[in-house]
Amino acid sequence: MAGSLANSWSLVKASAQVLKQDRELLVFPLLSGIATVLVAVTFILPLALAGGAEWFSGEQTSYFAWVVGFLFYMVQYTVIFFFNSALVGAALIRLEGGDPTVSDGMSIAMDRIGAILGYAALAATVGMILRAVSERVGFVGRIVAGFVGLGWTLATYLAVPVLVSKDVGPIDAVKESAGLFRRTWGEQMVAGFGIGWAFFLMGVSWTLVVVAVITGLATLGAGAALILPAIGLAVLGYILLGLVASALQGIYTAALYRHASGGRVEGFDATMLTGAFRAPRGFARR
Repeated sequence: MAGSLANSWSLVKASAQVLKQDRELLVFPLLSGIATVLVAVTFILPLALAGGAEWFSGEQTSYFAWVVGFLFYMVQYTVIFFFNSALVGAALIRLEGGDPTVSDGMSIAMDRIGAILGYAALAATVGMILRAVSERVGFVGRIVAGFVGLGWTLATYLAVPVLVSKDVGPIDAVKESAGLFRRTWGEQMVAGFGIGWAFFLMGVSWTLVVVAVITGLATLGAGAALILPAIGLAVLGYILLGLVASALQGIYTAALYRHASGGRVEGFDATMLTGAFRAPRGFARR
């Protein structure tokens, strides 16, 4: 366990060094977050004003609910994959020794917009199928959907870098992503994604600090004039932490793809990258 934690922290630091050189990479998760909120409001607000809750109940309106649900998934995934592609594309330029800009990342994503739309449609379809299974089959369905969802996450982990780097469609990108995962790191991830656990610990630490500060202010009898700004700073801290985590995750994914494809990764040690994924005991690597 200690080795996995140390390796994951090394990956965080290596990704952070890349982000330190290109702080503009934070723009992509920021724009993605703003866009996803706007998409959610665009879908939810009109339905709420028109009494949409009734349309999502009963046998006659279920088809409408599924159509709206698919469109929502489709648009949200398109936004997320677009900005993620821009982030990964810009990160790949840096990892290859270049000096990317926000414009470079956006241009890369725009050049692959057709593939991104196709991948969003594929992901939306999978998401709706898994949701249908979990709702219609009950407890067993939720377990099956959970395992299938985990398999889909693992199989598509490198799909965005593939889409960015090669002129392929979404299905071929998923196939290549799954193939790279099997050939390079085995059939199952053990340690988890390094960036994820590290920022989970950071989030917990920040929460403890926030609770301690607000509790201290309340104990000292501070009024709303002090407590409300403290809460506002806490929220900003969570937002910043999320932006940094998303940016580092994109850099990390780009680095793993470069490593899996046999390319040199500027700023990352090959042994460290290989240690991010390993086959569980009893399973032979392919």
